[in-house]
Amino acid sequence: MMLTRRLEHLLQQRLRQAPAVVLLGPRQVGKTSLAREVAARHPGALVLDLERASDRAALERPELFFAAHRDRLLVLDEVQHLPRLFEALRPEIDADRRPGRFLLLGSASGDLLRQSGESLAGRVSYLELTPFLAAELMPDLAGLQSLWLRGGFPLSWLAPDDEASFSWRQDFIRTFLQRDLPGLGLRIPAETLRRFWQMLAHLQGQMFNASQLGQSLGGASHSTATRYLDVLADTLMVRRLPPHLPNLGKRLVKSPKVYLRDSGLLHALLGLATVRELQGHPVAGASWEGFVVEQVAAQLPADAQLSFYRTAVGAEIDLIVEHRGRTLAVEIKFSSAPKPARGFWQALQDLGIERAFVVAPVTHRYPLAEGVEVLPLQELGTLCA
Repeated sequence: MMLTRRLEHLLQQRLRQAPAVVLLGPRQVGKTSLAREVAARHPGALVLDLERASDRAALERPELFFAAHRDRLLVLDEVQHLPRLFEALRPEIDADRRPGRFLLLGSASGDLLRQSGESLAGRVSYLELTPFLAAELMPDLAGLQSLWLRGGFPLSWLAPDDEASFSWRQDFIRTFLQRDLPGLGLRIPAETLRRFWQMLAHLQGQMFNASQLGQSLGGASHSTATRYLDVLADTLMVRRLPPHLPNLGKRLVKSPKVYLRDSGLLHALLGLATVRELQGHPVAGASWEGFVVEQVAAQLPADAQLSFYRTAVGAEIDLIVEHRGRTLAVEIKFSSAPKPARGFWQALQDLGIERAFVVAPVTHRYPLAEGVEVLPLQELGTLCA
């Protein structure tokens, strides 16, 4: 099954503008496949996989290798395995700043971003490849249910049945904890981090309380719980959604909400293998909410800001989208006939928002009230249009 990734056009555009582009994303999300498709459009492009000893050996003297291939696009996959490359890339890019010279692929981590940011400031453009989006697959409602259940990792979504998909995700979680994180230099016991990850799964979409989670981990400190969250956020497994804090003189919730970013991994951590099991589970509404949050976030312009709004007396909006002077509200409902609660309407009034959307599993968009539309997931690309 061949799919055109939404990011492909933007990646091509960035390669025409910047000398180096860093494509970030979790393992198995499709970075290598996308990079090879892009490289095929660049005659003479050279792809090196830095997990292979022979390809790492070719870069033993990176300054010589780069200088010898200045006329080609160099694709360097799994670049986090050779962090010293960033120091060699800086003088090479300064010597020849033509756009489209380097495409660097990396499994996201705080260290990778820091090293590349320090060494290549002003020389590199960053893009994040997410798991498959509804806007890429354009599924019908049955297909949308399957995408929600399985998540968007290609091998999970394309598995022959739900059981095979569930098994793939269980293996992914195990490999991520036991091999990928240690490969990034993170020394946290795999079983400890798995327990923490499962705790977050049960708390999908709720406020992050570091002290409470630390106690549940056997008396760990709040700083330890925060460090574990940092690890999962840096590796793009978890999203911290910040609160929207306008100066309204109201008592506002100020803790971030936390979501597992891929719904399929959320369900695997909770042992939910079928749509029937998912729909009967208390996490179903929060799971759908997190699923939609990721669909929205992936389609926003890079300079858009995402947050949530909640007051102590119950006024609430799931997502606030701010972009170039415009503020939109997005409410998320797991219903084919969505009816926002009174707190949503109060929050619109609090913030003076004139345009809002209610995203729900519906087949077509329709007006709900003045300035408020119900929107199917597949039309999220129109949010900032």
